[in-house]
Amino acid sequence: MTTATATAPSGLETGAPRRSTVSKIVDRIGGGAVQVVMIVLGLFWLVPTLGLLVVSMRTTDINNSEGWWTIFTKPAELTLANYRDLLASGFTASFWNTVLITVPTTVLVIGIAAMAAYAFAWMEFPGRDLGFLIVVGLLIVPIQIALIPVASFYGGIGIFGSIPGVVLFHTAFGLPFAIFLLRNFFVGIPSSLLEAARMDGAPEWKIFVSVVFPLGKPAIASLGIFQFLWVWNDMLIALVFADTDNQPMTKALQSQMRQFGSNVDILSSGAFLSLLIPLILFFAFQRYFVQGMMAGSVK
Repeated sequence: MTTATATAPSGLETGAPRRSTVSKIVDRIGGGAVQVVMIVLGLFWLVPTLGLLVVSMRTTDINNSEGWWTIFTKPAELTLANYRDLLASGFTASFWNTVLITVPTTVLVIGIAAMAAYAFAWMEFPGRDLGFLIVVGLLIVPIQIALIPVASFYGGIGIFGSIPGVVLFHTAFGLPFAIFLLRNFFVGIPSSLLEAARMDGAPEWKIFVSVVFPLGKPAIASLGIFQFLWVWNDMLIALVFADTDNQPMTKALQSQMRQFGSNVDILSSGAFLSLLIPLILFFAFQRYFVQGMMAGSVK
């Protein structure tokens, strides 16, 4: 008695996934060549930042007469006078106003959104699904329609133009996206971990602090970076709700442009200072940022 055996078609291996043409080309070229290309692309994207730095360290006359790339043959043209003039003009106060707006907003959004996301993901209470649908619906509400009503409300309670008013506005409009993002991440946490903690008698707040929050660090770090950058670079809300004494850097730079439109050196030095902190933050937390972006993409 003979047994028929099925044979795979010529050129194909049974059970082996098909590889795309791009992956085959990458293998032939070699990983080293791909890395070189990625490094070149990264350096290319850094060219505008390098140009901004060079312009911020040269005088107005030189910037008007020469391109920034001439600095490679004339390094003696670099000077820190623009930064000294900028800091002497009161830009330091705007820097600290930006910090006082951005840091509390980021902390409030992360803290409130994480607790709300945990409740929507793992706690049973009446109206949970409806509440989450309302949160999702708030994602499409544009900021512009709330400017006038909120400004009138702030004027009535006496916080219009203050830093707390700007923080509250940023927090309110940052929460819907933050809750939506973290809730979808928390849902992916194995329920067995939470059930084991409940069987040990742990209350909900301890489960959140000891189990959910540590496991959600990648998503929370990604959210924190996004929220920080959004608030740090915002100008619309600052123009509406921050007065001159409480203005952040974006509004201060906008006023400099209005008063001294030809002073590219001053504007570029202020722009580079405002760019420096987000760059440091991103490179410091890039590991968590990548983990948060990849979270949920693979099992």
